[in-house]
Amino acid sequence: MKKFLLTLSLILIVPLNILAYSEKVIPGGENIGIEINSEGLIVVGFYKVDGKYIGSETLQVGDIILSIEGVSVDSIKEMSTAIEEKIQDDEVNIQIKRNGKTKNTKLTLIKEAGVYKTGLYIKEKVTGIGTITYIDPETKIYGALGHEIIMNETKSKVEVKSGNIYESYVNSIDRSVDGNVGSKNATIIYEKKLGTIFENKNVGIFGIYNKALPNKEYLEVAEWKDLKIGKAKIYTITDKDVVEEYEIEITNLDKTQLNSNKSISFKITDERLLERSGGIVQGMSGSPIVQDGKIIGAVTHVIIDDVNNGYGVFIRTMLEEGEN
Repeated sequence: MKKFLLTLSLILIVPLNILAYSEKVIPGGENIGIEINSEGLIVVGFYKVDGKYIGSETLQVGDIILSIEGVSVDSIKEMSTAIEEKIQDDEVNIQIKRNGKTKNTKLTLIKEAGVYKTGLYIKEKVTGIGTITYIDPETKIYGALGHEIIMNETKSKVEVKSGNIYESYVNSIDRSVDGNVGSKNATIIYEKKLGTIFENKNVGIFGIYNKALPNKEYLEVAEWKDLKIGKAKIYTITDKDVVEEYEIEITNLDKTQLNSNKSISFKITDERLLERSGGIVQGMSGSPIVQDGKIIGAVTHVIIDDVNNGYGVFIRTMLEEGEN
């Protein structure tokens, strides 16, 4: 009897977790502005003070400064205030996070023209652009990008304390050529917030869409068995705020990469898109991939030496991560 009850409990619980997302979603394609406030302050470089790189004596690029003399710091202003109020003998005790581990150390400072210099270049937030992939109409959870956000200076994944997505308009495109990936050039409208960001994962950024849901036809979410080699489409913006459909060809499907962001290989075949962008460009990440009327995935990567070709993430991989 106990064994029977245990098995029954598993049958009842597991499907609820697996089917937490909707089987039909609102497809994206819209360009979005992204702003992430990280935990603490991120060290991205060093400068000389009195002829020495004083900041590099105890810190490394990629370190996250969490507190100064026990005072939490999340902005450059908070850091400056804490230093002015707490400094003793030209140094302060700081708590940092390095490679996921917290440790305590000291930061030496030098006073120049009445101002304490740290020798550190730091960032308190990360901004950029990308493309929204889907919105779940039931939960209002959205997914975008299809890959994680990596800070250029540190080559590490950005840890999200808070963040928002905003409306964004594409002004122009720097075209891609083999060996040199181009990019969308866009204006972020910070007065028009679309939603929040709560996760930065290897298959996308996720959050809650706070605005009224777009008036679009819902698309069925594909199963892996529905995908096939051959024609498909991507939805993306190449000018202003107009989402357009462009033809691509699915060239390979790799089920062994199902949990990564490279399980779908594709090639752009649409002459209009090739004329406008030269191939895949930065800012297209997250553009939904649609085949036979179903959403199957999102654009994630470009092959630098062959910019017409790229990779995509399977849509259910994104949906599952968004719900976790």
